[in-house]
Amino acid sequence: MNDHAGQALPDLVPARMLNEFIYCPRLFYLEWVDGLFEHNADTAEGALVHERSDSGGGRAPGPDMANMEGWEGVARSVTLDAPSLGLVATIDVLEGAGGEVYPVDHKKGRPQPDGTPWDPDRYQLAAQVLVLRENGYRAQGGFVSYRATRSRVWVEVTPDLEEAVRKRLAELRLVAASAKPPPPLVDSNKCPRCSLVGICLPDETTLLASGDAAELRPRRLIAARPNAQPLYVQDQDCTVGLKGGRVEVRRGDDVVASVRRIDLLEVALFGAARITSPALRDLAADGIPITHFTYGGWFKAMTVGIETNNIGLRIAQFRAADDLDRSLEFARRFVNAKIRNARVLLRRNGGSDCRAAVRDLARLARAADAAPDFEVLLGIEGAAARTYFGALATVLRGRSRRLRGLDFSQRTRRPPRDRANATLSFLYALLTKEATLAARRVGFDPLLGFYHRPRFGRPALALDLMEEFRPLIADSVLITLINGDRMRPGYFEERADAVVLSPVGRRTVISAFEKRMATEVRHPTFGYKVTYRRALELQARILAAALLGEIPAYRPFTTR
Repeated sequence: MNDHAGQALPDLVPARMLNEFIYCPRLFYLEWVDGLFEHNADTAEGALVHERSDSGGGRAPGPDMANMEGWEGVARSVTLDAPSLGLVATIDVLEGAGGEVYPVDHKKGRPQPDGTPWDPDRYQLAAQVLVLRENGYRAQGGFVSYRATRSRVWVEVTPDLEEAVRKRLAELRLVAASAKPPPPLVDSNKCPRCSLVGICLPDETTLLASGDAAELRPRRLIAARPNAQPLYVQDQDCTVGLKGGRVEVRRGDDVVASVRRIDLLEVALFGAARITSPALRDLAADGIPITHFTYGGWFKAMTVGIETNNIGLRIAQFRAADDLDRSLEFARRFVNAKIRNARVLLRRNGGSDCRAAVRDLARLARAADAAPDFEVLLGIEGAAARTYFGALATVLRGRSRRLRGLDFSQRTRRPPRDRANATLSFLYALLTKEATLAARRVGFDPLLGFYHRPRFGRPALALDLMEEFRPLIADSVLITLINGDRMRPGYFEERADAVVLSPVGRRTVISAFEKRMATEVRHPTFGYKVTYRRALELQARILAAALLGEIPAYRPFTTR
């Protein structure tokens, strides 16, 4: 066994992983070593192609019976291992005739224009034949069956092809033992239809690794917006459950909401809103997290499925967090970007009243980029926050005609003392939840950050990631709500010295927040448009690439 980032590689490589490796070594690494996978239209169609063979049927004979000239038969979904080769194969269809057996491997596409199989398919089929031989079967070759052309192409496993398979398997194991994935393909026509393109980010990684954004413009290979959306459940007498392929929200016997599972990004529960055990289990197992908020809107917990295998990233994360110099490098970039984005928000919304603050924030952003230690950086961020929120109070003052008390003179948190602070605290809770989910989708431990240190179970890395997005998302939504005069007296509840949003108030804020998350913005580095929700995940993936050494430094998301 080889050691990869502290974990032993399996003795047996699935034959289909040889296919992935020859197609793209980086795809193989992300899928097999890091355990990352996402469906797209092609993989979903491929699953349908294999549906019949995967269901099994027929019984594979032992090699003695199969090698008898009189045996003819068909078996489906036959799994065999070959320890000396280091392979395990699940054969779609095993056919026998004339004292020999031959595998049939189903593919959804078509052969090459000259009618021959593609190299990844040829090597996978050859690996299956070698597995059969090691198990005592007589097998000279097999068929690759292409659904698009309804044709079967014969592959004979010659000594030269056998040697080539063994050589590629050795290369595969060397790549799998590496501490980081291979570099992405450059400007390859394989990338657009790859299901992992949103995880791999081939063009984006190449651009950031080169450091020359002017010369390279990545293709937009990912969708601008995620297809799935979150489901928020606030009503205290509602229960979330499953029915067929849908997630239903019920109040008693009445269905008040119904969403297809494939359209669901997460389920957010507030207060005493409930979810059934089967729904909790199945959604979490499918990678759909359930987030839990208090009645007052504080983000408290998250129910998720089993972690991905992406242990190499988490090891790199822990090592960097334990290195004060490396942590400070990331922290400077988070704080610098936050101050720069806050400056842009004031410049766009404050006019001449905020001119001095805009000038001061430019100076503080430069200072943050050169802070010699965490203590100085914290002081710079504190000074920037006082300058920014003082100016933001000027921006908001007198804008709401329907509801007095939306002005604030300073930022107050635990607890918020006025209506504007209560709204902003809830927006920050929603943004923390989004950053936590993005961090976990990438494979991070959300609790371990670089600028925010681990304390009391808070998602420190999520707080790091959201810094540059606070002005762009949460603060921007607050301005929209107040400028649009959308808040009403019944949207707030006062408890002692604290103010919180009421359920109807939260519903209004959630609606505005989700609209902002779905807003498309041009990515400042890559040049194409993405939603803010997609941008947040992109930044988490850029941070991962920086930690793994694929790119020289983390590049934050800043607007101009």
